[in-house]
Parts: sequence; structure tokens; C-alpha cells
Amino acid sequence: MSLQEEFIKYLQFEKRYSAHTLVAYKTDLDQFVQYMNNSIGDFEFKEVTSKQVRSWVVLLMNAGINPKSVNRKLATLKSFYKFLMRRDLVESSPAQLVSSPKIPKRLPTFVQEENLNDLLDLGFFPDTFQGLRDKTIVSLLYGTGIRLAELKNLRLSNINFKEHTIRVLGKRNKERIIPYPLSIEKPVKDYLQLREEINGKTEFLLLTSNGNQVYDKLIYRVVKKHLELVTTVAKKSPHVLRHSFATHLLNHGADLNAVKELLGHSNLSATQIYTHTTFQKLKEIYKQAHPRD
Repeated sequence: MSLQEEFIKYLQFEKRYSAHTLVAYKTDLDQFVQYMNNSIGDFEFKEVTSKQVRSWVVLLMNAGINPKSVNRKLATLKSFYKFLMRRDLVESSPAQLVSSPKIPKRLPTFVQEENLNDLLDLGFFPDTFQGLRDKTIVSLLYGTGIRLAELKNLRLSNINFKEHTIRVLGKRNKERIIPYPLSIEKPVKDYLQLREEINGKTEFLLLTSNGNQVYDKLIYRVVKKHLELVTTVAKKSPHVLRHSFATHLLNHGADLNAVKELLGHSNLSATQIYTHTTFQKLKEIYKQAHPRD
């Protein structure tokens, strides 16, 4: 077994990374190994220099790979060398001295509150199985801020109607409990009644018309179709509803750390991007209201 394979096994069984993340790590490592083989031929990881790693990063940037992807590849290499150092296979990491390319900051796209209220309150969803399922999809994404994968894998047992919460299994199998707005309850219960006629056996909450678990593209289609009815924002995806959830909470004075926990972020910096959006709103209010502006 190669060192790369040992590393992937370590991530899979000890760190419990998702299958998607494992594929990304393996792809990044394979690309670096290919680069080294093309550059110098056969090599050993303990012989790699910082200059070679930096040259690889420059090559990726010159090939038009976006800085975020390059940073991920560099982070993969750094993690791999930490793994080798813990096993005393190398003395130091050549990747550690290589700076990550700067990523231009982009504000998250979100939908205005009044637009989402109109979508959920003004009869855009028919009282059919598909209509109520679609309303449940949009309501849960916006009402709880969960990710697409978390929504898709929700089970009936994950909803606690007594406590008005849902239990979510997030990234790296981290579980969190999220309260949901009471306005969600009726459409969800109405959907569940019709769901029994489709398939009362499976534990998955959201089903296709054939009684199977919903899939990513279906959720994307549902969100895009309905957001197009109420907003002109360019991006119309499940993640935009997650952005809207976080932005609207902060606009109404929610604590940043509380929003971090609700979103399932591992560190506060990931949540702080939403403060830029809310600050823009404060600036607009100031401009409109201050007598000296």
C-alpha cells in the first residue's frame, strides 16, 4: 500500500471524512505526484522541497485554477505531510512554508425577507403531494439553514414536533439540534399525510413521486423554480437559502456564535462572512436616515 493510500485510509477510518472529501484529497495528491513525476521522475516524499511545491502552486494558478481550489490542494498536501511527520517518515513539511494564494472576498448571495415571505405565504405551492413536498423543501432550507445533503438525508425520526426541532447529521458526522419556525409545522404535517400514500415504509422524510429518496438535482430544480417566481438574484440554489437564513438572523440581532452553531460551522471565521452583508444593510439605513448624510 502506498503512502497516499495509507493517508486516505487514515482519513476514512480515523477522521471519518465523507466519501466526497476523500475523493477530493485523493485527486489532489495524485495531481501532485503526477507533477513531481513529470518534473523529476521517480521521487521520495522526504526529498520534496518547498521550491518544488511552490512551483506546483504557480503552475496551477497559471493554468487558470481558481485560488480557492488551489488553496484546497495545498491544504491537502500540508495535511498529508503532517500525517507523514506523525509517523516519522519525514522530518519536516515542504508545504508548510508555501503561502496560500489570496482569495478575493465575495459577499454571499441572499434573497430579501419579503420575497421569501411572499413565496411561502401567498399560495405558490398547491396542496398536492408534490406541492407540499416542495414547500417542505424550501421551508426547511430557509427555516433551519441546513445544507442540501443534510436535508436530503433527513429521516422521519429526526423531527421532534413536541420540541419543534430537527436533528441533523452534518459534515464529519457531527450531529446538531436546530429549532424550526412554527410556520413550518402545518405544511410538513400536511405533506406527511400524503407521503403515507406514496410510501409509508422508508424512513427518509423527502420522497419523489415514486416513493424513493429525493436526489440533489431534484432539490436544485425545486429551489430554482420557486425562487424564480419571487427574486431576480442571479444564483438560485439551496445554498442561497442557507445564506438567506444566516443573513436574516443577523439582521434581526442574532448572536454570531449562535448562528455559527446553527449552521454547523467548525470555526467562527466561516460565519463572519455574513457580517459583511449585514453591515451593508446598516450602511444603507444610515445613508437613508442620518440627517447629515
